[in-house]
Amino acid sequence: MPTIQAGDRIPDVTLFMLTDEGIRPVTTEELFGGKTVVLFSVPGPFTPTCSEQHLPGYIRHIDSFADKGVDAVACVSVSDPFVMAAWGKVSGADDRVLMISDGNGALAAATGTELDASAMGLGTRSQRYAMVVRNGLVEHLFLEGGPQLEVSSAENVLSHL
Repeated sequence: MPTIQAGDRIPDVTLFMLTDEGIRPVTTEELFGGKTVVLFSVPGPFTPTCSEQHLPGYIRHIDSFADKGVDAVACVSVSDPFVMAAWGKVSGADDRVLMISDGNGALAAATGTELDASAMGLGTRSQRYAMVVRNGLVEHLFLEGGPQLEVSSAENVLSHL
C-alpha cells in the first residue's frame, strides 16, 4: 500500500533529466508547482509492458491530455537520466513526454511506491502507477496491483479528467 494518497502533497525530492547541457536536477516543486501534471511511473525502461504499451499510450494521447488542461505528462522510473533520455528518444516521446529519472529512488521511497524486484536481478524499482497532480497535490492515484497495465493506462487516466 503506498503511503501517498489522493489529497496528499507530492513529497519534496530532487529528480533528474538529461538535457543538451547534461544532467539537470529537477525538484518536485519545479515539476508540479502551479501546473497540472500527469505523472506515470514504470518499473523499467526498455522492458516489454513499459515499452510496448505504457509509454506509447501516453505518447499516442498527448494531445488529448493537453485538451483536458494538462500542462505536462511525465514518465518517471528508478533508472538513470541517460537511459530515460535514450528510451524517450527511441520511443518517440520527442520532448512531448518528459522523461524523468528517479535514479536514487527518492520519489519511490517518499511515496511508498517502492517495488522489490531483486528476485529478477532488478533491485529496488517503483511500482507501476499514474497520478494526476494539480499544483503539487495528488488529485487521482492509479496504482497497479501487479505487473499488468490497466488502471495506470493513458486511456484510464484520461477518463478521469
